[in-house]
Amino acid sequence: MNSTQQWQSVTWFEVDEHQAGQRIDNFLFSRLKGVPKSRIYRLIREGQVRVNKKRVKAETKLNIGDQIRVAPIRFEQKDDTPAPVSDKVAQGLLNRVIYEDEGLMVVNKPSGIAVHGGSGVAYGLIEGLRAATGKKYLELIHRIDRDTSGLVMISKKRSVLKTLQDMLREHKIRKTYAAVVKGQVTLDKQLIDAPLHRYELANGERRVRVSKEGKESKTQWNVQERFMHATLVYASPLSGRTHQIRVHGLSIGHPLVGDEKYGHETEYRGPKPRRLCLHAMRLEIPGYPTIEAPLPEDMQSLVAQLRAQKADKVVTLAEDDE
Repeated sequence: MNSTQQWQSVTWFEVDEHQAGQRIDNFLFSRLKGVPKSRIYRLIREGQVRVNKKRVKAETKLNIGDQIRVAPIRFEQKDDTPAPVSDKVAQGLLNRVIYEDEGLMVVNKPSGIAVHGGSGVAYGLIEGLRAATGKKYLELIHRIDRDTSGLVMISKKRSVLKTLQDMLREHKIRKTYAAVVKGQVTLDKQLIDAPLHRYELANGERRVRVSKEGKESKTQWNVQERFMHATLVYASPLSGRTHQIRVHGLSIGHPLVGDEKYGHETEYRGPKPRRLCLHAMRLEIPGYPTIEAPLPEDMQSLVAQLRAQKADKVVTLAEDDE
């Protein structure tokens, strides 16, 4: 179901304890994916958004248990209108398909492209693939952040979508990410066990922090290589929380290199990264072969520079010994 289809019937939300105190406009910005902010404000002004059956203003604050009704949102664009994807982009996405069978497609997403359009993004990975393949049914099984590169599972059949999403909920699919983090991680292996609480900034942007009020979250970290100013880590989230690896890294004093949201103020003296250094490198799905995507060139280049720094340091120390 794409964003233009998703909101074409009455939508209901109930406010929980984590959402209480938010403004209604910010609440809707994060939930009505693909709907422009200007359209949401118009819905509020026209009384198409009701809280406990009453009209509200954009600045209305929400309380626990509030029932929010959003009237059907009609889009002028037809459902079968193709995403504005050039032939070059379409072919580029097809070239990034790592695995495919009759029901599943796995794509090595580049950093910088969202998994779906909306919120000012003309199109994302899923819209691009629909346009490139001409297939009407392609659905995201899960998501990764726009700045994260790597493996994304896409279903070609509804039965596969349900089966693999059930596996994800039951933690039967193991995902492994490569991450370059700031500083030298001391332990070779560790299980980061810290509950994560999702919240929103005043502008509606979602963030996550470690909190006793949060949901149980665990990440297995395995150090692969240490450098002077950073560490290459393989991280496997044992729970599927938003920004989990990034926030867990911050919680132990090792935020990810290139992360502009979490830990950007933490000192880092290594080579400057081009983007967030996080890559979804491996998927282990019951009944499927292990699927892997090599470290992308920009992260390979960064790691090579970090190794060179380490080598330069070793040479300097040897010269001093003489």
